[in-house]
Amino acid sequence: MNSSLPQHYREILKELGEDPEREGLLDTPKRAAKAMQYLCHGYEQTLEAIVNGALFASDNDEMVIVKDIELYSLCEHHLLPFIGKAHVAYIPTGKVLGLSKIARIVDMFARRLQIQENLTRQIAEAVRDVTGAAGVAVVIEAKHMCMMMRGVEKQNSVMNTSVMLGAFRDSSTTRQEFLQLIGRSN
Repeated sequence: MNSSLPQHYREILKELGEDPEREGLLDTPKRAAKAMQYLCHGYEQTLEAIVNGALFASDNDEMVIVKDIELYSLCEHHLLPFIGKAHVAYIPTGKVLGLSKIARIVDMFARRLQIQENLTRQIAEAVRDVTGAAGVAVVIEAKHMCMMMRGVEKQNSVMNTSVMLGAFRDSSTTRQEFLQLIGRSN
């Protein structure tokens, strides 16, 4: 652990008007530093290490979808969480990616300071780069604590973002099939 991070949290507590020496806060700087490092461990990961060779030959050229991948990230503007789910699809061209790897790719990018729009694109481009897919689609729906706990304080708002690459961008039929399969279209 970065030895100065707990000290910075101690100073933040003092600036907020708290006494970091009181019993309930004695270990808080250390715990907060450890939590923040965990929440941002995506910076320590690489796409190559995540995939780890789990790309397999396949004759399948039909859409592969992984729905409802839970994600937890931190808004880069307020350092507050946004929580939601990602739906990822791709159309293979001779290789398929190990199922858990898609969820790990989502986690790697989510565990960095983010905005949802960039997160969506990063996931789509990573899946495309790794698989060489004919098309990749990513939809993320998330609730943002920066909007729920502060500012306008809207509890039921959900942000939706999507990125469509290749066949999903070029073909409205392919895009519509994906959206139907994830329950986003009638």
